[in-house]
Amino acid sequence: MRFQHWAGRLTPLAIAASAFCAHAADTDGASNDVAMLDTVTVTATRLPQPVFDVPASVDVIDGAKFHDDTLAVNLSEGLNAVAGLMARDRQNYAQDTQLSIRGFGTRSSFGIRGVRLYVDGIPASQPDGQGQISHFNLASAGRVEVLRGPFSALYGNSSGGVVQLFTADGTPEPVIYGGFAGGRYDTYRENIGTSGTYGIADYNFAYSNFETEGFRDHSAAERRSFNGKVNLHLSGDDRLTVVLNRFDSPQAQDPLGLTRAQFDQDPSQATSVATQYNTRKRVRQTQGGLVYEHRFSEAQSVQLTGYLGQRDVLQFLSIPPSAQAAATASGGVVDLGTDFGGSEARWSYRGGTADRPWSIVAGLAWDDLRQHRQGFENFVENDDGSNTLGVRGDQRRNEIDSVWSFDQFVQGSWRFAERWEAQAGVRHSRIAFKSNDHYVTDSNPDDSGSTDFEATTPVAGLMFRASDWAHVYASYGRGFETPTFSELSYRPDGGAGLNFDLNPARSNNSELGLKLRFGARTTANVALFDTETQHELIVLSNSGGRSTYGNAGHTRRQGAEAQLSTRLTSRWKLDLAYTLLNARVRRDYQACSGTPCTSLNTTVTAGTRIAGIPESNLYAQLGWGGESGWHANANMRYLSRVAVNDTNSEAAPSYTVFGLDGGYVFDLPKLRVRTFVNLDNLFDRDYVGSVIVNDGNGRYYEPGPGFSVLAGFGIEWKPQGA
Repeated sequence: MRFQHWAGRLTPLAIAASAFCAHAADTDGASNDVAMLDTVTVTATRLPQPVFDVPASVDVIDGAKFHDDTLAVNLSEGLNAVAGLMARDRQNYAQDTQLSIRGFGTRSSFGIRGVRLYVDGIPASQPDGQGQISHFNLASAGRVEVLRGPFSALYGNSSGGVVQLFTADGTPEPVIYGGFAGGRYDTYRENIGTSGTYGIADYNFAYSNFETEGFRDHSAAERRSFNGKVNLHLSGDDRLTVVLNRFDSPQAQDPLGLTRAQFDQDPSQATSVATQYNTRKRVRQTQGGLVYEHRFSEAQSVQLTGYLGQRDVLQFLSIPPSAQAAATASGGVVDLGTDFGGSEARWSYRGGTADRPWSIVAGLAWDDLRQHRQGFENFVENDDGSNTLGVRGDQRRNEIDSVWSFDQFVQGSWRFAERWEAQAGVRHSRIAFKSNDHYVTDSNPDDSGSTDFEATTPVAGLMFRASDWAHVYASYGRGFETPTFSELSYRPDGGAGLNFDLNPARSNNSELGLKLRFGARTTANVALFDTETQHELIVLSNSGGRSTYGNAGHTRRQGAEAQLSTRLTSRWKLDLAYTLLNARVRRDYQACSGTPCTSLNTTVTAGTRIAGIPESNLYAQLGWGGESGWHANANMRYLSRVAVNDTNSEAAPSYTVFGLDGGYVFDLPKLRVRTFVNLDNLFDRDYVGSVIVNDGNGRYYEPGPGFSVLAGFGIEWKPQGA
C-alpha cells in the first residue's frame, strides 16, 4: 500500500480539521485569546527548539496531565492524546505498562522494548534496549516529551521512538505539596513532596506510595517511589544537576493472561496456575546521576552526564515441574541482580545570523550493564513425593551476563533560506554481549558465549515554512534494534545457553508531515509514515512467563497520524488524536508450532498483520473549566481489533470506552486545593486492555477494568505566601 492511498484516506480529515481550526481561530473574539507561548522540546534536536519548528513528530505533555486528577502511577494516564503512541495499562503490575510507538514495542511481554526511555537525561533503557518505566515518579513530573519517526534513530539501539520524563525544577518560593487518591478495587495512592529554592540551589523531592488489590484476582500490588532533583547554579555559566531515584515494589502478583473462553466467562478471574504457583514479582531499583553544563559563550556549551544504578528482580513463573526435568532447563524462578551505569559527553555550538542560524551537536555515549542471572526450580519435593509449588527450590542456572554500548553521534541544523531549514545527523553504535556460565555439570555443558552488533544510522529532514501558520516537513532515517538479554535468555528448542542465533532488526523510516498553528488557540498535526524492517524480532513462543524469539524476513508499517487541540472558547477545549496503522508481514517466514519450539513448521504468509498492533486508535476529549473553580472532562477511547498471534487465527475484539471526570480547585493566599472524581468505563464494558503475543497456552488476553471510580485531592502549600 502506497503513501498516496493513505493520503487519500486522510485528506478529508485534514481538510475538515483545517477548516475547523480556521473557524475556531476567528470566533469568540480576541478577548478570549491567551498569550502565545511556544512549547519547547529538546528531545528531537538536543537543543531547545519550538516544537512547531522541528521536522519531526514530537509532542510535549505538561506534567500536570500525569499528576492532577489522576492516580499518578501509570504513565499511560497522560499519553492518550499522543497519536502514534499506545500506552496500555495491563492491570498487571508484575509486567508494567505496555508502551509502543508506531507498532514498535507491542511484542514485549514485560517492560518496554523498541522505545528509548530517559529520566532527566539519564537512560531508563539498558544498552541492550530493554527499558522500564515503573520508576517514573509522576508526582514530580515537569513534562514528558515523545519523539516518533526517523529522528528517534539518533538515540541509537531500539529507537522506534523516544520518551523522556523531565522532573520539574524547583519553584522560586518554597512549596509543600501532596495528595491522596482512592478508588475501586481497594486502590490507594498517597504522595508528598517539596519544591523550592535555597541559595544557589533549586530542588524538587517527591515520595509516592501505591497499593491495590487489583481489578483481577491475584493482581494485588504495592509500589513505593522516591525521586529527587537538585540544580546547583554554580555561576552564570555553570550548572550541576543531581538526581536520585529509588523504586521498591515488594509485591506484584501476576494473574497471567486469559484464554478467550475465560475472558468471555469472567474477565476479572486469574488463570488457575497463577494461584497454584503464586506467580509474582519483586523489584528494587536505586539510581543516581550527575549532569554538568558549562557555557563557554552564548554560542558554545558542553554537557557531561554520568549515572550509576542497581536493580534486583525476583520473579516466580508458572512453569510446571515436568517442564523443568530436562538437565538444561532453567527453572521456574528468575533471580536477577543488575548493576548498570554510563556516561555521555555532548558539545553544542550555535552560529550564523538571526535570519540564517545554524547549530551543531556532537557527542560520545557509553553505557554498561552487568547482570547476575540465576534460575531456580519453583517447587520443593516433599518426603511423600508431592511438591510444594511457588517456592524457591534447587538452582538450575547461574551466569554472569554483561553488555556494553559505545556510541558516537553528530547532528546539525541550518536555515539555508528564508523559509527552508535542513536538519541531519548520524550515529554509530556498537553493542557487545558476553555470557559466562557458572552452572556446569556433566549433563549441562558450559554455555558461555559472546556476540556483538554494529550499526551506523543516518537521519535527514527538511522543513518548509509555507506560512506563519503552516509548516511542511519530510524526513528519512535508518534504525536498528538488537535483541535484549531477556530475548537472548532462552533458546526456542528449550536447550541451555543464550540464543545467539538472533540477528538485529534494521529499518528504513520515512515521514511526511504538516504542522498547523492558528493563533494562540489551535494546533493540528498530520503525518504519513512508512517503515520497512528486515529481520524483525518476533515472539516464537510465550509460555509460563518465558518468551523465546526469532527473526522474520521482511515487515512493513505504513500509517497516518492526526492530532487536533483547539480552545473553542475561553473555557471549552477539544483534543483529538487518531492513528491509522497498517503493519504487515511482507515475506513468508516459518514460526513455531509448540512450546518449547521443537520445529519451525508453521508458515506465516505475506500479508498477515503483525500481531499486537491495532489498525485504528482514536482518542477524543472535551474539557471545560479554567485554572480555578469548577472543571470537567468527557473522553472516549476506541481501539480496533488486535491479532494476538502470528497466523492471525485469533484476535482481541475492538472496543470503545467512555469516561468522565471533574472537580473543584480552591485558590487561597497560601493554599491551593484540587479535588476530583474520575469515572472510567462508564458503561461497564468488558474489553481487552492488552495482549500477550503468541502465548503458548492460548492465554493471549489481559482484560481492562470494568466501571471504576477514583476520587482524591491535591494540596499545594506556600508557607511564605502572601
